[in-house]
Amino acid sequence: MTTPRETTQNLDVLVYNPENRADWDKFVCCAKNGVFLFCRDYMEYHSHRFTDHSLMFYNNNKLVALIPASLEGSTLCSHGGLTFGGIISAYDMKTPLMLQIFDALSAHCHNQSITEVVYKPTPYIYHSIPAQEDLYALFSYNTYLAARNVSSAIYLPHAKEFDGNRKANLRKAKKNNLMVRQSDDFNSFMQIEEEVLIERHGVKPVHSAKEIKLLAKRFPDNIKLFASFKDEVMLAGIVIYESQNVAHVQYAANSKTGRNLGAQDIIEDYLIKEYYRENKRYFDFGISTEKQGTLLNAGLIQRKENFGASAIVYDTYKITL
Repeated sequence: MTTPRETTQNLDVLVYNPENRADWDKFVCCAKNGVFLFCRDYMEYHSHRFTDHSLMFYNNNKLVALIPASLEGSTLCSHGGLTFGGIISAYDMKTPLMLQIFDALSAHCHNQSITEVVYKPTPYIYHSIPAQEDLYALFSYNTYLAARNVSSAIYLPHAKEFDGNRKANLRKAKKNNLMVRQSDDFNSFMQIEEEVLIERHGVKPVHSAKEIKLLAKRFPDNIKLFASFKDEVMLAGIVIYESQNVAHVQYAANSKTGRNLGAQDIIEDYLIKEYYRENKRYFDFGISTEKQGTLLNAGLIQRKENFGASAIVYDTYKITL
């Protein structure tokens, strides 16, 4: 059964369904702000948790944009299972066309009795070329900034020296003969991660070991585990989500033993100075904020900035229709 389209001027809006999978994934791979997180095999691993309402925009029957989205009551959200993901656009996207896309999005929402849009644009470090036409379009609507989380990223072509504390930890790691290598032992790592999160925050990881292994199997070139070992015992690990321009720290965990030996620092040193130095633009440590960005974890962000990282924001906007 073909999903009906809604038309605004020359634009058609199509609600995604499985028969569009090939077109969707092909577009993501060729978009100027597309990352593997928007591929259907990633978005749908937890499809039971969300009501998918992703949209595809056609201009004169040509696919020109996507938005990964889910429904929560009468609110359309940049997909609830993703950290970010606003309008995904082709390399030839123009600002007037983006304004039309937002008009079409608004018309679709009115037709579906959707009263609010929660919009999480893709941070610019993930753009292959500038792709902020959507931010200008947001300005044209009844939009307000609902959340601003701050992350810490290193621009790898001009990476700075680490501070003294980081260097001291690296000396301890090397003195104790810790070794760093890529690993597929996600079970051991997620056990460390779970122990750390429960101890410090009383929560469990977003992904289970089973889920992260499934995703790593689906995206072996994008999801990688790097760990440090002493006598073949894993002491710390970092799960990297790798896109074209960015190596993003999705998870990082240091065991109690590892904390005294610089076990996490030596992994970060290897990734920043060796593994990603020549083939990525940015090394992104992830956010250091809670409660929609209103609470800054000063100790956590200081540690990241001690590696030479500086701020990049992950924003959330709300549009009242």
